[in-house]
Amino acid sequence: MALSAGNRIGLAGAAVVGVAFGMARYAYGLTLPDIRQDLELSELVLGLVAGATFAGYLAGLVLAGPLAARRGSRAPTTVGGACGAVGAVIVTVARSPWLLAVGAVLAGSAGGWVWAPYSDIVTRTVSPRQRPRALAIITTGTSGGLVVLGGLAALAALGSWRLVWGGAALAAVVAAVVNLRLVPRTRRASRPDGRRGIFSLARALRIPAAYSAVYFAVVVIYFTYAADVVSRDLPAAAVPALYAAIGTADMVGVATGAVARRLGSPRVAALCLVTVAAALALLGLAGDSPAATAASACVFGAGYMTGSAVLAVWTAELVPDRASAAFTGCLVVGAAGSVAAPALAGAVIPGLGLGTLLVLTAGVSLIGGLVLMLHRTSGGGPAAGRGR
Repeated sequence: MALSAGNRIGLAGAAVVGVAFGMARYAYGLTLPDIRQDLELSELVLGLVAGATFAGYLAGLVLAGPLAARRGSRAPTTVGGACGAVGAVIVTVARSPWLLAVGAVLAGSAGGWVWAPYSDIVTRTVSPRQRPRALAIITTGTSGGLVVLGGLAALAALGSWRLVWGGAALAAVVAAVVNLRLVPRTRRASRPDGRRGIFSLARALRIPAAYSAVYFAVVVIYFTYAADVVSRDLPAAAVPALYAAIGTADMVGVATGAVARRLGSPRVAALCLVTVAAALALLGLAGDSPAATAASACVFGAGYMTGSAVLAVWTAELVPDRASAAFTGCLVVGAAGSVAAPALAGAVIPGLGLGTLLVLTAGVSLIGGLVLMLHRTSGGGPAAGRGR
């Protein structure tokens, strides 16, 4: 039976986003303890490299729009696949912090290139009724990438952390081929319609943009340091199990479109921040407990993936005629927080301790969720606040 356009694009997008986000973007945090030991790097250098990977992500976000305007929305997804593959190969062979940084930044940029263009691809080729489901499927591809990443970490425990990055490079190539075969070419994306259009877009997106800033900052702290916490007090097998648990729990993100229609996207986003706060607090307070760590991973997986998917759904609801630009704008705001958060964390960990940092980050996430929950307007009119 032939797949519908929504399912074809959803599967291809899930593969590409799964590699770019679930693997290339978060492999650094997974392998950080081994990288520290192998290359003998300080906490400050490790934090700076982590922040630089999100600077690469930010660069991909900024450059994807102009490329889509010239070559169509599929072009950035192809470039992103290539960046993920090449960057992962460089990290695999890196023997110095500089080469490690170059590869990690290039691999980290993959997510910026690929995610937002799918909003335009979906809105141009998929029927309105199927769009929320297709966008949720694409975003939830990250969960599959995290499960594969956990499997690679289990293999790496028998050999070297470099196997994780080698596997990510191979997966990036496979996903890029699938994307080229299943996703049709689209006409060139429309260019921004001047300052008036930018200002109106900013007004419509002020609430989801604020959510994005908090959400991505707290999520990157979890992903950067979760493996570090677990590896200090638990057996080596706990690290791949952590990522596999996050990826498995991520699957709930597929239902984000339906849940957002029922509860409203702002309310779902607020609940996700509260959920991520609980996961951070568990990890920071009881990271030496297998039960608490497992609970943290499952809770985080649900909040993380739903939180990502709802942003795609929310921005498409608010600005359906400029879905990619709206999504990109929010992601750029979130990326700025992602760049600063790990660099700041690397600077303060020696004084505060990692556990305290995680608890403080949980507090930021909780406050953000409560503020959003109490906010009576969505920043995009009644329809966006109530769902459809």
